[in-house]
Amino acid sequence: MRSFPAVRISSSMSSPPRSLCVIRLSAIGDCCHALPVVQAIRSAWPETRITWIIGQVEHSLLEGLAGVDFLVLDKRAGRRGMRELKEKLKARRFDLLLQMQDSLRASRVALMTGCRRRVGFDRRRARDIQWLFTTERIAHRPRQHVMEALFGFAEHLGIERPAVPRWDFPLGAEDLQAAARMAPERPFCVMSPLSSQRRGAFRNWPAERYASVARHVVEQLGGEVLLTGSSTSMERDYAAVIAAQPGVTDLNGRTTLKQLVALIGLARLVVCPDSGPAHLGAALGTRVVGLYAGSNPDRSGPWGNREFTVNRYPQAVLRSLGKGVDDISFGRRLRAGDVMNEIAVADVIETVERAWALPGRNLQPRSPGSAEAREKTAPQ
Repeated sequence: MRSFPAVRISSSMSSPPRSLCVIRLSAIGDCCHALPVVQAIRSAWPETRITWIIGQVEHSLLEGLAGVDFLVLDKRAGRRGMRELKEKLKARRFDLLLQMQDSLRASRVALMTGCRRRVGFDRRRARDIQWLFTTERIAHRPRQHVMEALFGFAEHLGIERPAVPRWDFPLGAEDLQAAARMAPERPFCVMSPLSSQRRGAFRNWPAERYASVARHVVEQLGGEVLLTGSSTSMERDYAAVIAAQPGVTDLNGRTTLKQLVALIGLARLVVCPDSGPAHLGAALGTRVVGLYAGSNPDRSGPWGNREFTVNRYPQAVLRSLGKGVDDISFGRRLRAGDVMNEIAVADVIETVERAWALPGRNLQPRSPGSAEAREKTAPQ
């Protein structure tokens, strides 16, 4: 009978490996959280060849990242996508693998690499029996933000967490120019109302409430609103409600991910639920008014933006489960369809006003060079 290899809980590297594989397939927000970890490893080990196995959509955001090779898995292609990835992996050999995603698909990919040293989450946090597929585990630390947990992989290797995370999104001049063309002359808010969760709509606030906030930005604050997202039927339905007023421009399906990043970098603030744009905004230093009721912002809130997070998760937990936040598992999601109704329009407007009133367009930029890029393309 085949036995599983012995597992080490903590480790450090006596010398940098020649090659390193990172697995983080999805989603946009989680890849955004993984990016500073990869940057920290790259800075500490400049001679190590880093390969990141990533999803197709997420790759469109990070393609061109300096010092990192990408292998792309087309998840929508199913078995064919896995076969194509396996073929690409035949020419690769890795000394070390960081399995930053705890899903059965990611674990299968990890085995496909043939790497013998595979680092995963500690057993208490490893979902989908990830611990069966790894040979080492990062140290357990309770109640961590997603990005803090991912930095546990760097710390496991003896690499210190930087005081300020680095993102450095690989934006080209064409991305900045496209964003500048879309940006209005007046200060503006990026509103991305829908998350891309696979089941239910527990992170989505009602369209009519977003419309009330948009109206306030236009009529009371003198700004404009850019509505962003893809072009799903639900997003079209939301746009029909929110953009049916002056001062709101519907950009659904009209931006690439990199153009969206550049646009968020020019915005006065972002209003959205627990979704990719929240984490993109936080990475860029743009103020994010995050709407949280179905998920815990202590775990998945926009990094460094808690001042502007509208947090009704405790109230939602009490109403849905009859318990306090400390009485349930950390990060538990509430999947009731009406959970976001805990967030009142007045609370969001008050938070938007506070964020809007602060001097300057953004918080301190978190990615070197992003301030210069914004100044070159910012509407005057």
